[in-house]
Amino acid sequence: MKTKILKTELEYNKACERVYRLINSTENAINQNSVEGEEIELLSLLIEKYEQEHHQMEAPDPIEAIRFRMEQMNLRQADIAPLLGGKTRVSEVLNGKRALTLKMIILLNRYLGIPLESLVSGNKEIKLETEKMEKLLGVSSIREYLKGRRITTI
Repeated sequence: MKTKILKTELEYNKACERVYRLINSTENAINQNSVEGEEIELLSLLIEKYEQEHHQMEAPDPIEAIRFRMEQMNLRQADIAPLLGGKTRVSEVLNGKRALTLKMIILLNRYLGIPLESLVSGNKEIKLETEKMEKLLGVSSIREYLKGRRITTI
């Protein structure tokens, strides 16, 4: 396969297939400095770049992220009560009746390893007023950063 920047879904799929074939072509580990090892590394970088540009995944809902981590770590609500301020507060948070506070977010990240983005990105209730959004978009660097993102206002 000729190695080049991946621009189409077809090229992306072919690169993924090639990496899969290389990895499964031998029972022995592929030496990182071999021709195959370098090809896998290069294709992996190209695949990652394509995925970042074309297959962006949104962070999960914060409550789902917490529940998922609890399941992974075999935790009960009572186990995470110290992080959220008590058993009642855990129940309120997990049932969507109480929003996460900054302190809760920091503690969940620090002690359970839940990514910060997963804990904050799901809050769809926080929106910027139209006037303030227009002011922000007047700054070219911010406008460029936000290009292509779904931004909502009230």
